[in-house]
Amino acid sequence: MGRDVPAQVFTRDDRRRFRHKMHMCLDVFTRMLRESRFEFERPQVGLEIELNLVDATGEPAMRSTDVLEAIADPSWSSELGRFNLEINIAPRRLTAGGPDSWEQEIRDALNHAEERAAAIGAHLVMIGILPTLELKDVGPHALSENPRYHLLNEQIFAARGEDLLIAVDGVERLETYAETITPEAACTSTQFHLQVSPDEFADYWNAAQAVAGVQVALAANSPFLFGKELWRETRIPLFEQATDTRPDEIKVQGVRPRVWFGERWINSVFDLFEENVRYFPALLPLCDEEDPQETLDRGGTPSLAELTLHNGTVYRWNRPVYAVVDGVPHLRVENRVLPAGPTVADVLSNGAFYYGLTRALVDEDRPVWSRMSFSAAEDNLHTAARHGIDAQLYWPGMGQIPVTELVLRRLLPMAHLGLERSGMDAAWREPLLGIIEQRCVSGRNGAVWQSELFHHIHDIAHVDRHQALRRMTRQYIEYMHLNAPAHTWPVE
Repeated sequence: MGRDVPAQVFTRDDRRRFRHKMHMCLDVFTRMLRESRFEFERPQVGLEIELNLVDATGEPAMRSTDVLEAIADPSWSSELGRFNLEINIAPRRLTAGGPDSWEQEIRDALNHAEERAAAIGAHLVMIGILPTLELKDVGPHALSENPRYHLLNEQIFAARGEDLLIAVDGVERLETYAETITPEAACTSTQFHLQVSPDEFADYWNAAQAVAGVQVALAANSPFLFGKELWRETRIPLFEQATDTRPDEIKVQGVRPRVWFGERWINSVFDLFEENVRYFPALLPLCDEEDPQETLDRGGTPSLAELTLHNGTVYRWNRPVYAVVDGVPHLRVENRVLPAGPTVADVLSNGAFYYGLTRALVDEDRPVWSRMSFSAAEDNLHTAARHGIDAQLYWPGMGQIPVTELVLRRLLPMAHLGLERSGMDAAWREPLLGIIEQRCVSGRNGAVWQSELFHHIHDIAHVDRHQALRRMTRQYIEYMHLNAPAHTWPVE
């Protein structure tokens, strides 16, 4: 959503004016695309990481306000739950600073925040879903103090008219109801941003959609929710359900969900913004004072405030982003499919694989999205979330194939090529993509390790499930700080 909003009640007139402003923004956006008013000559990448807060025993700590005050850094912000925080890493050129500079920058920021948090009795955990989180931890008391989240919660439940059903059938089965959207706060992610030109946006978005399933299979790190072992990346179905504004009767009518993979390959970035306006009613109809048409006519850069606010309440797994920096607009693909963690080394290897592979796919003479149905890409995402690194996915020319074989034989060489074309030399590529290679060779990632260590503790020590999950979480935190990739972590 990206901005603070006041607590208020919306009127019918608010919604009418907001719809009018969104259509005005779309018209202005169309003109800006036609007149090539965007920055893309020196494209940058960016990174956001969401984290959980725990106490010394590994249990959720509802301390986000206190921890933010202790960190005292504007790159950190609140998230939906009181047990969440988010850091925005400053954007940069992909190849800036040498092979270790980005990793060191991220580790320094996280270590500084951990030091400040620890001084007041809290700790940061970079993990897809906190294994010690229980249903009692996601009630109304867990909702962030920020008014925008309370307002969003009210609007989602006003649209639904009933409690949320959370149902996931995996290794075990979970079925429960929630009276707030705070179960969404259990989902902590890594978000990769890629600045692209308007002309290339559709190709990069299509490429990101095509590889989303592969990304999730390799990086799955969320096997537990509310004490149950479910999917390898349970974050995917949980996020889809926890922000669903549709009661059952609306679902069967074919109304689209707000957490959305999409339904087609696109030809322009405009397609995505236009779909958002056409398909989804506004959750936060807050009108800005700016007249975007007038701003553009006088040579300024409009913020397109209504369009961007609405865009932030449609949760595409690959989201289009319009932003203005120093008076100059740009476009980004925001890749949102991956969980947080397990380590900074794992996160950056995931980023290298994503940036390199999408570049290589965009450069192909016959793009993969011309040889693959959109529904196959969506099926890949959910198959990968369910089975993780053991998934079999579809790829054109290879059929259904184990994801590890697909990556080793076809996609990893392409990622190397894409990074090389982006100006990244072998001294940087090899260590990063080597982590992806070894994950595939070993068949191990964060989700595999979590599951194996949980069962090892539960079966050997004969402790109850929650105690086993707590011990596993504390061991996870120790290994996370060592920054050795998760496929190397022992189970003992």
